Amino acid sequence: MPDRCVVFARRERLKALWRPVLLLALMLALVLWFMDTASEQYRWQWYRVWRFVGVWEEGVFQPGPLLEALGVTLKLTLASLALSLFSGALFAGMRLSASPVARTLSFFTLGALRNTPLLMQLFMVYFVVAPVIGVGPFWAAVISLGLFEGAYVAEIFRAGVMGVPRGQWEAALSLGMPVRLAARDVIVPQAMRQVLPALAGQLVSLVKDTSLVSAIAVADLTMRTRVIITDTFLSFEMWLLAAAVYLVLTSLVSIPARLLERKEHI
Repeated sequence: MPDRCVVFARRERLKALWRPVLLLALMLALVLWFMDTASEQYRWQWYRVWRFVGVWEEGVFQPGPLLEALGVTLKLTLASLALSLFSGALFAGMRLSASPVARTLSFFTLGALRNTPLLMQLFMVYFVVAPVIGVGPFWAAVISLGLFEGAYVAEIFRAGVMGVPRGQWEAALSLGMPVRLAARDVIVPQAMRQVLPALAGQLVSLVKDTSLVSAIAVADLTMRTRVIITDTFLSFEMWLLAAAVYLVLTSLVSIPARLLERKEHI
């Protein structure tokens, strides 16, 4: 029986791994078909693209503007993710708090963040908040993305905590555990297993939302791609390459999340 369980677990993990890989293969096949179909009307110039990724000079690899922009996108994603998890946990705690003031404040704050466009929030933070606190475009983008995504993470956390059976609270408290200790050691671990798929989906959304920060002059992947297109007129090549990079980034997020999700269910 244990051997059968191990085989089943491996099979489920392979399924979780190969589905995103199959999606990538289908997308690649579609792009190749499109390029072959459009080759009669458009002359592809991929040989001009790769120098923007990087070049070898005297045996040393020098990253191009696209790789540098990818580094900015990754830093922006990680910093925004940290802020969104912190703000999401804070807002979720306020929503679940016994204080009516905390619940009311979090209700209106989350409503304002979720019901206004992210682009508008980027402009508000960049032109109004950033000059007051003395930060540049990058940190203005981090604040905007962190709070915007944190508003959705808060609801994910709150739903996860409320999804834990009430009997778990009662059992922990009956053993004499303080409320904070019961929440940390009993409730939160169970809630995290439930919210993992939703958190992975929100992280994918965060990666895609970073493309909007080019509107406030952050030199991310989207902005650098636009600048290169303006200089070279390689519209199709550059946008296809940028889309492929975003697809790889989101796949790198979704594949480990699916593996962990299936591991928890097995």
